[in-house]
Amino acid sequence: MAQTSELTFAPEMDQPIRYIERTRNYYLGLGYDNPYVWAHYIKVPFTRLQKPLSQSVLGLITTAVQFDPSKGDQGPGAPYNAAAKFYEPYKTPINQKQDLRIAHVGIDRKNANMEESACWFPLAAARRVVEMGRLQMVSPNFYGLPTNRSQRHTLEIDAPIILKMLRADNVDVAILIPNCPICHQSQSLLARYLEEAGIPTVVMGAAKDIVEYCGVPRFLFSDFPLGNAAARPNDPASQDLNFELALRLLESAPAPRTTVQSPLVWSQDPAWKLDYYNLENLSEQEVARLRDEAEKARVTARELRMKSVGA
Repeated sequence: MAQTSELTFAPEMDQPIRYIERTRNYYLGLGYDNPYVWAHYIKVPFTRLQKPLSQSVLGLITTAVQFDPSKGDQGPGAPYNAAAKFYEPYKTPINQKQDLRIAHVGIDRKNANMEESACWFPLAAARRVVEMGRLQMVSPNFYGLPTNRSQRHTLEIDAPIILKMLRADNVDVAILIPNCPICHQSQSLLARYLEEAGIPTVVMGAAKDIVEYCGVPRFLFSDFPLGNAAARPNDPASQDLNFELALRLLESAPAPRTTVQSPLVWSQDPAWKLDYYNLENLSEQEVARLRDEAEKARVTARELRMKSVGA
């Protein structure tokens, strides 16, 4: 009689991080008693491709920002830098030198790579598929979406500006790459808005619960640290694989709320998933430091936002 092999299971922690729950507990632990209400929709818009990708113009939309040395430390290992935040959508020519940073958002600073922009901005991968003839072209500009806690502002102010930019560049399809938890919500809201305007989209993200809770047409989920949703560090093959999966989603998603999980694994040890915004792993002194840091960042962001509105 043949022996029955023993069942094997992954470690319990080796599942997508519940960022909504994790961030809610984090800020409650810091003393903020008004939990954020995340965007949640039942109906999801959906626009099919109007022509083959080989005849389509692709727009890349990021929540990263061009490096400005006057705004403090934004390099690898930099702490959260509220001074580097931006509050208005922007566009930048893809043919000029790019130095996009993510220190202004709440990424996983312990585990994510903050040095290699290909981990959060797949322009190189997009250019390679153009060379292959898989895609007609990348639009002459890429586009920056602010990370905005105000869902109304994202939908009523930022999204129409981005749409106008895409229309001006004759963009046919868009790939949106968020970084932090709020970035994932903002990009999901924008994806919904663009689909309603007739532009097919894919969100390439790492916060599965936030994107699916909001409800988007197409979602490529990579179980990677926040900030590195596009690829693994120093791994061009991972850039190309994930980008190809995003293109296939554009072509073949049968209906809204289509999620595909990338087969790529960040680490054989899933313990990194316990780090992000987990107060249980920190001392009282560290929690106090984070509380002070969060309050200073909130004040800085408010002052910058007021200046932006005044300008």
